[in-house]
Amino acid sequence: MGTPGQFPQQRVGVFVDIQNMYYSGRALYDQKVNFKNVLEAAVAGRQLVRAFAYGITTEEAHEEEFHTALGTQGFEVKTKPLQTFIGGQKKGDWDVGIAMDVLRLQPKIDAAVLVSGDGDFVPLVQFAREHGLRVEVLAFRESTSKLLVEAVDSFIDLSSDKKRFLMPNAGRLRRRVAKIR
Repeated sequence: MGTPGQFPQQRVGVFVDIQNMYYSGRALYDQKVNFKNVLEAAVAGRQLVRAFAYGITTEEAHEEEFHTALGTQGFEVKTKPLQTFIGGQKKGDWDVGIAMDVLRLQPKIDAAVLVSGDGDFVPLVQFAREHGLRVEVLAFRESTSKLLVEAVDSFIDLSSDKKRFLMPNAGRLRRRVAKIR
């Protein structure tokens, strides 16, 4: 598998599944993802055409400030509300929306960088590659589908550089300092 950034003339589209990254960072390391550094690694010195971040909003709307911050970091943020079904089951994902944006942008980019470990994207990756698009994934290896890793041209394990791709948990650090005292 090649590494991104080998070809500075490549035009790149970045597609970030916020929920997948947020929950992976939290479940694996109890930390938040540094999306600014993820975008920098995804672009890797190439020509950024567009960077999308896909999020879910809840009734509490705590996400608005976070989504605004992503917008200042170079992302076009797309949101939709969490769906609640009869019986209380909830669903919120952007899989089809992400796939459609990759396909829409395909004529304008040479590489699609998917920031998600979701194995549901394997058919998209296969289709895009069959049509000449380079597809790369940035995600945490521990929470990434093995089939997705095998399907892409390049995989970057965000766990390999936790200091770069995760932000220290301020609350946890304060608790540690308090214990030491």
